Amino acid sequence: MKLSKSEEELMNYLWKLEKAFMKDLMDAYPEPKPAPTTLATLLKRMRDKKVVDYKTYGKSREYFPLIEKEAYFSKQVNGLIKNFFNDSASQFASFFTQKTNLTKEELESLRAIIDNEIQKK
Repeated sequence: MKLSKSEEELMNYLWKLEKAFMKDLMDAYPEPKPAPTTLATLLKRMRDKKVVDYKTYGKSREYFPLIEKEAYFSKQVNGLIKNFFNDSASQFASFFTQKTNLTKEELESLRAIIDNEIQKK
């Protein structure tokens, strides 16, 4: 399941808020805020994709995520590696470390994370 850029942006607000009414979501957006009808359309699409749901309180709906942020982005990164790097984590790592202008400190931090994972296995 892939979310559009607009859906991902809305999902990020929902993950941050954990649960939210339409007003809460509108308040989370910076100016210029999207139209309420735009958010309603996005939320309907996202509900159809089974990534959000809502509870009804009178005439109001309180929306909440059905997927965790980490699980969603893990799936996206794995798809990226599969589709653009021939399912090779090494090719992805090579591209990532060479093309993202990481500092020496950031590279050392990545090495520490990798070394820690190697020790766990």
